[in-house]
Parts: sequence; C-alpha cells; structure tokens
Amino acid sequence: MCSNSETKIIYLTAGAGGMFCGSCMHDNALSRALSAEGWNIQLVPTYTPIRTDESDFSVDKVLFGGINVYLQQKVPFLRYLPGVFDRFLDSPWLIRKVTSRAMETDGAMLGNLAYSMLLGSRGNQRKEVRKICRWMSLARPDVLIFSNILIGGCIEDIKQVVDCPVLVTLQGDDVFLDSLKPPYRSQCINRVKEIANKVDGFIVQSHFFKEYMCDYFSLDPSKVHVTPLGLEVADYNSFLNRPEDERDRKTQTIGYMARIAPEKGLHHLVEAFIKLKSMPGAEDARLHIAGWLSPENQAYADEQWGRLDSCGLQEAYQYEGTVDREAKLEFFRNIDILSVPTAFQEPKGLYALEAMAAGIPVVLPSHGAFPELLEASGGGLLFEPGNVVELAQSFAELLDDDERRLVLGGSGQQFVHRHRNASVMAKSTSKIIREFLV
Repeated sequence: MCSNSETKIIYLTAGAGGMFCGSCMHDNALSRALSAEGWNIQLVPTYTPIRTDESDFSVDKVLFGGINVYLQQKVPFLRYLPGVFDRFLDSPWLIRKVTSRAMETDGAMLGNLAYSMLLGSRGNQRKEVRKICRWMSLARPDVLIFSNILIGGCIEDIKQVVDCPVLVTLQGDDVFLDSLKPPYRSQCINRVKEIANKVDGFIVQSHFFKEYMCDYFSLDPSKVHVTPLGLEVADYNSFLNRPEDERDRKTQTIGYMARIAPEKGLHHLVEAFIKLKSMPGAEDARLHIAGWLSPENQAYADEQWGRLDSCGLQEAYQYEGTVDREAKLEFFRNIDILSVPTAFQEPKGLYALEAMAAGIPVVLPSHGAFPELLEASGGGLLFEPGNVVELAQSFAELLDDDERRLVLGGSGQQFVHRHRNASVMAKSTSKIIREFLV
C-alpha cells in the first residue's frame, strides 16, 4: 500500500455561488486536515468556486462550470461551442462575478437540469463530462471523492478512463431531491440508484443518516461508512477558560445561525420566541438571527419579521445577514443559546458544533443527527420537532438557570474540542480511504 504522500486524492466539492455553504466548509476543513495528515490532496470546486469563512484550500479551477452547465441545458446550440468559449465561461473570476448575486437555486425549478447532470454523457452536459474525463486522465488520481451524489452523474464515464476507488460523501442530497417536482424527483432517485452501483463507498456523518440513506437510495449498508463531523477549532480556543464574569453575564439572548429557509425552521423559532416573551421573567429576552437569505426566500423572511413586528417585538430581535468568520465568533460571544429548529432531518448540523465549540448550549429538535450528537456531547437539550410550546419552555428554563446553561455549554465545548475537531475527522476519514487502497 502506498504511503499517504504517494497517494493522490482528488476531492470534488460543489460550490454554492455567493453563499457560505456548510458542505463547502466541511469539505474545505476536511481537505486541509487530510493534507496535514500527509495526503497529497487537491480540493477542486464544481459549478462555482467555494465560499468559506476559513482560508480557501481549493484550487483556482472549476469543473462543470456553472455557467456552461446552465447554458448548455437552456440553449441547445451552446452545447457545440468551441473550447475557447468554454474556457472563458469556466473562468473562476467570471463565475464569481456572475454568481455573486442571485442564483436560481430552487430545486423545484432545477429538476430537468439535475436529471440531465445525473445522466452523465447521455445528458445535455455531455461536453462537460468529456472535459472532466480528459482532466482526470491527466490528473491520474489514486482516490476520487465526490462531495455529494448529485455531481456524480459522470462517475461511470470517469471509471472508463481512470481506474481508482470512487467515494461519495452524502450530506443532504435528499433535501434537494425532495424539493423536486414530479416526475423529476423519482427520475433522479432512480438514476442515483444506478450510479450507486459504480460507487466503491459512501461516507456519512451520523449513524442516523447511514440508515436513512440506505433506505432512501437502496444502498448496501456495508458500503456506507460513518465518520464524525468535525471542524477546525483553533479560532474557538479563545472561548476556552473564559473569565467567570464574562461567562456569567446577565443576558437572555437566543441565537439562530443557518440559511433563512423554511426547512431550517426559522418560523418555529419565531413562534417559540413570541411565546417566550409572554412568560414571566423573559421580558428582556432577545433574538439574534444570522444566515444567508436567497431571493426566493425573501417573502418567507419578511413574513417572519412581520410576525415579530406585529407582536410589538421590533426592538427584541435583529437580523445580521450573512456573517464572515470574525462576525460569526462575535455572534457567539453575544448569545446564550443557539437553536436551529429544523423542519427536516438534518444530516450534519455544523452550526451546532460551532456553537458548542464556543461554549454555547444548543436546543435542537429530536430528529436527524441531533439525538446522536447531544447524547454523545451533553451539550444541549432536545425538544419534540415542531412543538413550539416545548421549545419556548426549554428556552425559559435555560435562560433562568445560569448554572445549568454553563454546565451544558462546557460539556459540549469539551466534546467538540476533543472529539469533533478537524484532525479527528481527518484521521477517521483516512482509515476509510486506506480500506480502498489495499
């Protein structure tokens, strides 16, 4: 078996335009940590360059450039343009410029495109598949990792030119697929099941998601490997051993840090906060909200602000928009609890790890990956999904009990720094990779 440094890994990650994407940040942190483990790894964006609040580890190149992929779907004659035009449209600087504003990301509008991409060389992006196959034949990876199965339509074609193990990380593919309108959802899922036969192994971040994905895509459980989600904790070291007076500050601030979208459950949080504000002792409670807001979810966000305003809570909440790394750390310094009451079964919950790394207890729905995470960490409370009365009561109990809040925050913090840092994640992933190099 080759040593780490002799093994070339190509990790394909899916960019999300101008959005801070949890999957991108996971892929970026994991790739850097694998490099620190001695692996010869390249993180290569697809669709768009990635955006991360840490230093960008990815190469300055984009495969399956989003502009070309989209135009070749919408305008048939563009599928036959000479390569010089393709190379211009695939320029990272151009893609950044075009995608710095709104992108069409509504899954219900992208069913046809998603299915075409999954068809690989039989889809409308066959020219892009030929390009990635040529690039792979020159790169000659020893291991190829895909960030998700939705960019895996080319796997069958790549396997014809490069003989290497192919691994796929599953981290929320179902959320996009479930948003598709008929007949695209069933078409895409059936196509993924075909592609899965060509994949050597799958990686997930929780035992819940392994079982869920095995059922969703009819996967062989022996091909699905669980590795812990982790994050780079260096910037969170300043939260360790904080002075007693700083940790005991008398505030009542609940935080939300995730996309502003129905599936992330902001509406549940708003309703619970309104109920909380009517409880004795919670008159000074505040709500701080941060996260990316897409144009298609603007009406949803306005509805939430309107509900708060109509209850006379204009001064009790604030929306801070998309936050960079420094602003994120400051956000955690100014909240007492983090809650993202998702309506869907979250496979990862990177925001929960970030909050716990900062010593902030979390209040999360008892579904998805959250029960596993809180059972292992002791870093927060669970509530019945969708039960806003129970959610409000959980807030009231924690805000009224400084000692319990600090105990939960400290337990979660120690767990993340010791067991869910990027190095632990990389070591676990390394073991999985080596299984396919024997």
